[in-house]
Amino acid sequence: MLTACSAPPDKLGKLDVKKWRQDRGGCKGDRVSLISDLKAEQKQLLGKFADDIGKILGRPDIHQLGERNTKFYIYFLEKGAQCEDITKKSDARKVILKFNAIGLMSEITYQSRPL
Repeated sequence: MLTACSAPPDKLGKLDVKKWRQDRGGCKGDRVSLISDLKAEQKQLLGKFADDIGKILGRPDIHQLGERNTKFYIYFLEKGAQCEDITKKSDARKVILKFNAIGLMSEITYQSRPL
C-alpha cells in the first residue's frame, strides 16, 4: 500500500528513467541514448504490472488494445513524424511492451516500421 503513494524512481539499474519520462515521444532525442540501458534492464521490467510500468517509464506514447484482453504500450525511441502529430504513422524506432490478459508484461520488442 505504501508503494502506491511513493514517487516514481529516478533510476532502474543503469537506466535513467527520469530522463526517459521527460522525453515524451522521443522528440527531445534523449531516449535514443538510453536504448542500451533499457535493454540491460529488460529482465527487471518483465513480469511487472502495466500500472507499475506506467509509473516507472511514464505514460506510454501510444496505448493499444489487442486480442484476448492483451494490451501494448508503445514508447518512441527517437524523433519522427509522431512529434508533429501522434496520429501519423512514424518510421521512428520504438519499443513495444506487451501485457497479457491479467496485466503482466510478457514481451518486449523493438521495431522501426509503422504500427
